[in-house]
Amino acid sequence: MKTRAAVSYQPGEPLVIEELEMDEPKAGEVLVKVKAVGLCHSDYHVMAGNRPVGMRPMVLGHEGAGIVEKVGAGVTRFKTGDHVVLMFIPSCGKCQYCVSGMTHACVWAINISKGPQLDGTFRLRNKKGQDVGQFCLLGAFSEYVIANENSLCAIDTSYSFESACLVGCGVTGGYGAAVNRAKVTPGSSVLVIGVGGLGMNIVQGARLCGAAKIIAVDVVTKKLEWARSFGATHTIDAGKEDVVTRVMEMTNGVGVHFAFEAISDPKTIAQAFAATAKTGSIIVCGLTPSTVDSLPISPLQLVLMQKTLMGTIYGSSNAQVEIPKILSMYKGGQIKLDELVTRTYALKILSMYKGGQIKLDELVTRTYALDQINDGYADMNAGLNIRGVVRFD
Repeated sequence: MKTRAAVSYQPGEPLVIEELEMDEPKAGEVLVKVKAVGLCHSDYHVMAGNRPVGMRPMVLGHEGAGIVEKVGAGVTRFKTGDHVVLMFIPSCGKCQYCVSGMTHACVWAINISKGPQLDGTFRLRNKKGQDVGQFCLLGAFSEYVIANENSLCAIDTSYSFESACLVGCGVTGGYGAAVNRAKVTPGSSVLVIGVGGLGMNIVQGARLCGAAKIIAVDVVTKKLEWARSFGATHTIDAGKEDVVTRVMEMTNGVGVHFAFEAISDPKTIAQAFAATAKTGSIIVCGLTPSTVDSLPISPLQLVLMQKTLMGTIYGSSNAQVEIPKILSMYKGGQIKLDELVTRTYALKILSMYKGGQIKLDELVTRTYALDQINDGYADMNAGLNIRGVVRFD
């Protein structure tokens, strides 16, 4: 069969939209018709050359949702017509991490940037006959995806695909960073540096944990306005104010209990460290370029101030459990996904679920056709979106 997809051929160059040949799903694999996919910064890092991958050409995209079209031999967990969210880290269910409930640390994660499927073979080829890789074993910037069944999570059919796809990465990653990794405590103070698709969900997670003070930091005024609607109690425009000085003023010179960095920059990680109180925690959530190999942080202060510096990926979540849980919270009015759709391009946006405490639909600032995917990333870099989403008919 054939599929249209956005392919990365060279770092630093726009994605190429082209038709690819796709094989049938093998044993343990599932063919998914993709309905929506988020434009995450992680894919842009690969596109820009900031994150090395095992090969090119490669179809990027990992934050997707769709409908099961066909299942391979031995697949029993899914059937044709099921709605699913794609998981960018599959879970083998057998390694020491999976059996401990830490599927985000599964040993299979080592394969997500290589290109081929878990068996070392490919499912996609271009017109020249070249094998084409699938980023995160998915390659979700495509009309169709073949994925291992362990890369999928079944969801209820009542959710719009634009909202559901976000839970595949950004929502689970941000919410989980606050709830699972940092374990933000009721009444505490929280700093979130960078309130894009990841940071906005850290704000949501901190609010659900009962944080009393949530300080959002960004250089885009509109994002700071959005952050207040998601639960931020205070905002700092980092382009106009010194972040550390303002945080200290807001916390009576003490600093925050929890500081999250969602920009992936050594400078802002250092700001998060400096703005954290004694015995506080600094949680680094974004992926820095692979060339960054050190942080401007004082080891002496780390000891004397008894601070904790930690990283997190996928919100330190068991995605098979967390994804349905977050969607259930959204349906129950605790997580927001609605209202921030401000503009459409080629595709019609489904009617949005209104109200609620946690937002999902609100995270979708714009939708794009596949042919407009490079425009979507330009908008992301210009700070126009919380999250852009490619919508397939």
